[in-house]
Amino acid sequence: MELAEQHGWTGDPAAGVACTAVGLVLVCQGRPDEAEPWVQRAERTFTAETQPVAVLGIRYIRGMLELVRGRNVAALAALEAGEPLARRLAGLHHFVARLRALLVHALIRLGQAERAGQFLAGLGEQDRERGEIRVAAAELRLAQGDPQAALAALAPIQPGPDSESYWGFWRARADVLEAIARDALGDRDAADAALEHALDLSETSGDMTPFLFYPAAGLLERHAGHRTAHAALVAEIRGLLTGIRAGPQCGAPPSSRPEPLLEPLSGSEVRVLRYLPTNLSAPEIARELSVSPSTVRTHVRHLYAKFGTHHRAEAVDLARALGLLAPARMSPASR
Repeated sequence: MELAEQHGWTGDPAAGVACTAVGLVLVCQGRPDEAEPWVQRAERTFTAETQPVAVLGIRYIRGMLELVRGRNVAALAALEAGEPLARRLAGLHHFVARLRALLVHALIRLGQAERAGQFLAGLGEQDRERGEIRVAAAELRLAQGDPQAALAALAPIQPGPDSESYWGFWRARADVLEAIARDALGDRDAADAALEHALDLSETSGDMTPFLFYPAAGLLERHAGHRTAHAALVAEIRGLLTGIRAGPQCGAPPSSRPEPLLEPLSGSEVRVLRYLPTNLSAPEIARELSVSPSTVRTHVRHLYAKFGTHHRAEAVDLARALGLLAPARMSPASR
């Protein structure tokens, strides 16, 4: 995009693709306010007549963005606007099933489960067998109070040799729904195993949306007290969920982004940084990372020096402002 701006290519479809990619990543990281200008630029670049697939993708990402914000009516409007293109491109692109699954999700959020069921019933048999649509069907069954039926919808898409590469982000969404269903049926061990697998995938991809779309706050709180390989990630997700519940603060001044660090963080420092928002002590962080407590303390001292801070909370706040951690999305007054 910097090259496009230098050479006047910002209206080129390739620049629109770049904007789409940046917007998608920011939405997946739970940073919708930062994603908004990128999505808007992409929306201005494409037309349904000349780039129908790109426009379908933008409708999908716009729907995701509004869902992360909790603006369900706006999300539904964006996704319904993409449905004519989905019908036009049915069977030709993976965005079709994903947009339709999100459309069902938006309807469920708005309390329109009956309409969501009618939409699913109107799809062809082959479409209903798509994994994304099965995820949507499982969510509907949970909304109807039938966790056993939700597991039945998810059963054909359990992990297999090819599922991880095909599923991408959607595999984690299926895992979160499985965790919710199994917990509702009283099978805590299976619920924790499914949630841990979802965290495995989100740790790798950076995608927070499985937990933002299906907020299993109670499960995450319980999981945080267990032996998990993702204590820092759980803390970040819980912070995002708290920010979404709190909502935007009216009249809050826009936050200014600080200057970037003069010296970049090492990989080891970044790994330690991810645990600073948690309540884990240095020895506990050391056990999580399989290093010595003195190594953790050394990395923390280096982090303070690079950030120019003296306390853990200050370092966490600055790291979030620099985009090195998922933002808490809470105003200072609400902390």
